[in-house]
Amino acid sequence: MSGCSRRCRLGLLKFGQTLLGLLTGTLRKDIAWWYYQYQRDKTEDELEMAVVCHRPEGLEQLEAQTNFTKRELQVLYRGFKNECPSGAVNEDTFKQIYAQFFPHGDASTYAHYLFHAFDTTQTGSVKFEDFVTALSTLLRGSVHEKLRWTFNLYDINKDGYINKEEMMDIVKAIYDMMGKYTYPVLREDTPRQHVDVFFQKMDKNKDGIVTLDEFLESCQEDDNIMRSLQLFQNVM
Repeated sequence: MSGCSRRCRLGLLKFGQTLLGLLTGTLRKDIAWWYYQYQRDKTEDELEMAVVCHRPEGLEQLEAQTNFTKRELQVLYRGFKNECPSGAVNEDTFKQIYAQFFPHGDASTYAHYLFHAFDTTQTGSVKFEDFVTALSTLLRGSVHEKLRWTFNLYDINKDGYINKEEMMDIVKAIYDMMGKYTYPVLREDTPRQHVDVFFQKMDKNKDGIVTLDEFLESCQEDDNIMRSLQLFQNVM
């Protein structure tokens, strides 16, 4: 796999790992391992960036709209096209990518939720512009931008707040994805306990739902979540 293509795939994976860190409020060992992978591959990718990559139409506009340089956009675009020659990613491709990174679990549901967070226009496909704009937000956006994007992922039905059923679906999807490498070994009631802890922390007025304002306030009060947000600030 070329450096461009690998970076595109790891960009997708990084979404999952960053959001897992936000949800758990901890820096898991597996997240640290992926950070090592990024750093190890960085030298190879920087060498490849010296080669003129394919330049997508509207590159200057994307450079203005994102926090990536022109050269970084060229690398990302080349990787995107290697993985998706048609110029768009469908949900099946998302699921295939996550299945390769998590062969001991079932990543399909988590990939489903992520895909629909990328597919903001609900067209059933994610174009390069969608991909790179979202990647820019989670990797190099402000704290508020990252948290707003994450809130949107958790708000599955897009009604403006997170309820316990939605969070339960997300937690189960993450545990299914991690499979047998989930640590510690889970009891049957572990997902529900995890959701209860989330709501105890986030639901400020105890009305059974978490609003965007409550989510932003609670996350910014949590040092572990803030460290999760900053861990991959300069991986690209």
